Amino acid sequence: MTVNVVSPVIQARWAAVATVAMGTFTVVTSEMLPVGLLTSIASALNVSDGTAGLMVSLPGLVAAVSAPLIALTTRRLDRRVPLLGLMALLAVANLAGALAPGLPVMLAARVLTGVSIGGFWAFAAGLGTRLVPEEAVGRATSVILGGVSVASVLGVPAATLVASYAGWRTAFAALGVLALILLAVLAAVLPPMPAEEGGDGFRGALSGPLKVVLVTTVLIITGHFAAYTYIRPFLEQAAHAGPGLVSTALLVYGAAAVAGNFVAGARAARNPKRVLITRAVLIAVATAALALTGLPLVMLVVWGLGYGGVGVALQLWIMRTGGGELGTALFVGAFNVSVALGSLAGGRVVDGLSISGVMWLGAVLAALTAVFAGVWGRSSTTAS
Repeated sequence: MTVNVVSPVIQARWAAVATVAMGTFTVVTSEMLPVGLLTSIASALNVSDGTAGLMVSLPGLVAAVSAPLIALTTRRLDRRVPLLGLMALLAVANLAGALAPGLPVMLAARVLTGVSIGGFWAFAAGLGTRLVPEEAVGRATSVILGGVSVASVLGVPAATLVASYAGWRTAFAALGVLALILLAVLAAVLPPMPAEEGGDGFRGALSGPLKVVLVTTVLIITGHFAAYTYIRPFLEQAAHAGPGLVSTALLVYGAAAVAGNFVAGARAARNPKRVLITRAVLIAVATAALALTGLPLVMLVVWGLGYGGVGVALQLWIMRTGGGELGTALFVGAFNVSVALGSLAGGRVVDGLSISGVMWLGAVLAALTAVFAGVWGRSSTTAS
């Protein structure tokens, strides 16, 4: 009888992958935490709901700027140093948010959260190549980025549940404590990861293939968030869904997104562009069908499966362009800017046209993504 023995080194590396995935889960949960607590925080800090919304938009914009800046300023350091420093910063930010006496302190804490999000995500997304054998990079990347999907499904609802029983400050404090625990675990499990040779300048990073991926990122993420930001009012107004159906629909979408993330991993490792085009088509079909039929559950499954594979496909495509960590940082920056741009564009459509209009906007931009990636992505063999 043959017994397969997994090397202790390989086991340790996969433990590192799992811990980094918990890190991405924590930073994304921290970023989105105020979404479920907005009214309570606004009341406690004596500000309007609209002003309190700065707690959501500010970290995303800060993350977009901080990702490439941190990648450049720390490019000669062992990767463990910025990862540990950024997780420590996230702990401070969440604990400061828990203790914030007013909006200025809270917004300062959220700026620190944005710095941590941009830097940690930029480094973490490309760590698969450092931690596991080449044939397992796709799976490792899907696990690491799976933390992003799981955060939207479990992290924010769990934090909101904690807040409902113990108050919003406790939710912030709990995430701060989790970040401290992860800081200790990361220090224990991460192997030495010296800085990469080369690929650390903008001239080398901004290759033609990388530009194609960045434009693709802006198109598909802007389209997705233009529609998804307003999914709740769409379900309530267009599909006449009550609170129970809305909660079920969002849970179904989230579960499908997690599944889509892991399904896409192995396939995207072989051909990320093809996987991305397929996912864009799924999003286009789902959002257009929602606008036409208003059937929430079936189409949200399709949408979730599509969007769940987008992050993995884009990240693995970035790796193939040879942009290195700076390329990943630029991708993270483009991603976060597109989140803000999509939400803003969707809001203008909702106010100026109709709630169904955001679904059409999402469908059009997703379809353009597929066309753009298929036509311009063909111009370089490294991008395909």
